[in-house]
Amino acid sequence: MGIIEHRESQERPAESRVQSRYRASVRLSVAPMMDWTDRHCRVFHRLLAPHARLYTEMVHANAVVLGDRERLLGFDPVEHPLALQLGGSEPQVLAQATRIGAEWGYDEVNLNCGCPSDRVQAGRFGACLMKEPALVADCVAAMAAAGSVPVTVKCRLGVDDEHDYDRFRAFVDTVATAGCHTFVVHARNAWLQGLSPKENREVPPLRYEWAWRLKRERPDLQVLVNGGIASVEQAQAQLAHTDGVMIGRAAYHDPYELHRMDVALYGGQARDRAGLLRALRPYVEAQLGQGVALKHIVRHLLGLFHGQPGGRAFRQVLSEGAHRAGADWSLLEQALACTLPRRAAA
Repeated sequence: MGIIEHRESQERPAESRVQSRYRASVRLSVAPMMDWTDRHCRVFHRLLAPHARLYTEMVHANAVVLGDRERLLGFDPVEHPLALQLGGSEPQVLAQATRIGAEWGYDEVNLNCGCPSDRVQAGRFGACLMKEPALVADCVAAMAAAGSVPVTVKCRLGVDDEHDYDRFRAFVDTVATAGCHTFVVHARNAWLQGLSPKENREVPPLRYEWAWRLKRERPDLQVLVNGGIASVEQAQAQLAHTDGVMIGRAAYHDPYELHRMDVALYGGQARDRAGLLRALRPYVEAQLGQGVALKHIVRHLLGLFHGQPGGRAFRQVLSEGAHRAGADWSLLEQALACTLPRRAAA
């Protein structure tokens, strides 16, 4: 970078730098996962993937409007770029929640049109909204008018035994006209009856080619693909056809692979697992000082040494010790010691 270019980058307003980071983060994101991607998990994932876009767990719009906002919406500034995922189907309530999310500093608000759980269906949101594109469009239009941040949609290919690409594309087209220009496509159908949420992530076949075709036919839209992507090589293969990849369970069960993806897609030098974990120490100790129990943070770290020598012992030490009164950083050092090569006996 030349001197003039460097000076211009330093003088660029902070808001522009935030927007630039958000735009670049489209290539890699971590999926919203209920009970998993809380604020402690996201801080850990940010350490692993400095460039990725992170998502909250799904929060119902009513809860945002009426509930404890610090508990539901609070986050550490290091988490940016960060998206708030909302559930709901009432345009005006979603609009209020979007405005609140923007005021809290989120970089994006995402509408969930993909969750197939019974509870979500009973509330007429999630995957069942795939059957109501006009309602989704009304929701998106209200959300876009209420906030100053991008409104995006996470959806499935369809529900139950719908296998009509044209119907899927019509859903996208209808919602796009309302102001949504980014679609995160979980490339499976959602079965509303007969499959558990876990089975809905595994049983319906993946059809990545639908997301690829959508991007070819609607090049002005940003299309991100989600579902079954678990390695650097798989992520790179998807990026030949789409704007970005969203990683779900793989990022949680094998978090070091998330680090590898970030390095592969954005550049930089890979760090070792122990160094990454120790970089989390200031955050852990600050949280302990605020009265947070270690177990709430450690549960997100268990997979860091997945498939590595000592990985099982690492998990065991943390699982057995983190819930005990007074557990502190020394427990993590004890767990790390299990991963060191054993020295030959003298």
